[in-house]
Amino acid sequence: MPFGEMSITLDDVSCLLHLPIRGVFWSPQDVTEEVTVELAVDYLGVSQGEAQSHVRSCRGSYYKLEWLYDLFVQHRVASSWAYVTRAYLLMLVAFLPIRPLHLYLEDASMFSCKQLGGYPTLLQCWIHEYFPTVGKRGENWKPTDNCGLPRAMRWSYRQGVLKVDDLRPILDELTPADVIWRPFEDHRAWCQFDELCLYRGCLKWGDTVVPYLSDRCLRQFGYMQYVPSPPLDCIMATNIDVDWIGYHQSVIAVIRPTTLATTPSDVEDGYLEWYYCVSHPQLVPPHRDDPREVPVPVYDTGPSNPDWARVSTLIHRYLRQVNAEEEDPQFADLFEALHISRSH
Repeated sequence: MPFGEMSITLDDVSCLLHLPIRGVFWSPQDVTEEVTVELAVDYLGVSQGEAQSHVRSCRGSYYKLEWLYDLFVQHRVASSWAYVTRAYLLMLVAFLPIRPLHLYLEDASMFSCKQLGGYPTLLQCWIHEYFPTVGKRGENWKPTDNCGLPRAMRWSYRQGVLKVDDLRPILDELTPADVIWRPFEDHRAWCQFDELCLYRGCLKWGDTVVPYLSDRCLRQFGYMQYVPSPPLDCIMATNIDVDWIGYHQSVIAVIRPTTLATTPSDVEDGYLEWYYCVSHPQLVPPHRDDPREVPVPVYDTGPSNPDWARVSTLIHRYLRQVNAEEEDPQFADLFEALHISRSH
């Protein structure tokens, strides 16, 4: 965004979907094909032969989503409600892993990404809540009339007419006044704020580990935004479960340097200069013949690696001045050098 970072948080998951955000991380257990077949026979009401044939076609201990949906329809027609419910729950679990919640934004931001899969409801409703002027949306009910239902049920799908290229300049023109920074304050009677949402560390889904960096979107929690710490290297993380259980220490570290915001969009001096140095706040690149001034960054990486910070700053400044695109082959080496310098 032109005015700083925003992201889907655990508070968004809690309020929009009413999913619990506390508990241990999910780690799948190995299941044999024989057990997978037996479970399908016992709990999904299929024959032994059909279950074996399907599991073998999956080449592993899996059920295809299309197969579960077919079973759901068949049992619903036959009014076999126990099987209907189990098939539905399995489809829901397949659509609703915690893993993609942050990978959506991370992967979809890549220029090579052509489309978004998985469970987009969270992302779509998040946009509706925070950016009322973006896209087309319909309302099923007002927030005060929701009777404790998940906040995502407030919104209904409306087919828009704008294409991606039309939306990019709209996003670039957003100002802090166009954002509802804390949209769930009228939902707290049903879903209270949990300080766990301010945890800074890694989230784990099976073998996948992703960073959760609450200090990069403090305005969504009512705090003044400061220059955050360098990103976590989740590959090197070894005590993720321990850090998650002892989240209090990271929460203290996140909020200690800041104060409650006087206005929702408050940032500390130097934040926007730093942000424009390390990020790409505009979706539409400026005209190549009209290079714009690049602000002098305030890059706070601590005393251990000032040289790398300086290298990163200089490379980034040059790439911005010439309006370089990462997919442009002639700048490939410079972008690689920039990524290397930022990792130190």
